[in-house]
Amino acid sequence: MTDNRSGDRHTGRDDHGRPIPTDRESPVGAPVIRGDESVTGTRAREAVQFDPDDPESLAAAAETVRRFAAGKTEDDHLYMLRGAAACAALVRGEGSYKAAAERTGGEATVSFIRKWARVHDLPRSVRKQVALGQIAPTAAKHIARVGGEARLLLAWATLDGDLTVREVRSVASAINDGIPIERALADHGVGLGTIELTLSPETYRDLRRRASIDGVDPGDLVTEALDEYFQ
Repeated sequence: MTDNRSGDRHTGRDDHGRPIPTDRESPVGAPVIRGDESVTGTRAREAVQFDPDDPESLAAAAETVRRFAAGKTEDDHLYMLRGAAACAALVRGEGSYKAAAERTGGEATVSFIRKWARVHDLPRSVRKQVALGQIAPTAAKHIARVGGEARLLLAWATLDGDLTVREVRSVASAINDGIPIERALADHGVGLGTIELTLSPETYRDLRRRASIDGVDPGDLVTEALDEYFQ
């Protein structure tokens, strides 16, 4: 971590060559998701910002990490996101994982801080699902271990394939061992790109009709339409 923003670290690109955010783009420690009322409701008012360049804020981050590592915070996904933000800010402010761990007085290990700081570094689209309770923070820790486009694909497969935390951990380890994500997911009975959609009866009728006339799979028509939409 060398900069308060990570917007220059796009590692994925779509079919048109445009960058896809696979890392955090907003300032480290900023409650972008935690402070969004459309996501967290009235709890957005409880959101805490950790500024790695402010000594008082950094001290607050260190105390938050101490309590987080000691299990003295509520077992709640939003509090876990706050703990992750504190970990990331502490690393940024102290300059290294080791120095961040030392700042906590031994309450938090380097490994603990690294894992949760990575969660804070996930792209906004994934962090939002953690805040909504759709992706467990413990699963997010393993998703964050994966880099590039595979990180996003694993996040969405976690949702659509209803993967357990243990399964997410296994898939993440396989990907980092060089196994293609399609195969890693298939080993757990999940097809990459498989999603269940609910359409209006009219749209469903027309999709099936057109697919039958054209002799193609409905998924091909949906993919074509969405590709055009995303352009």
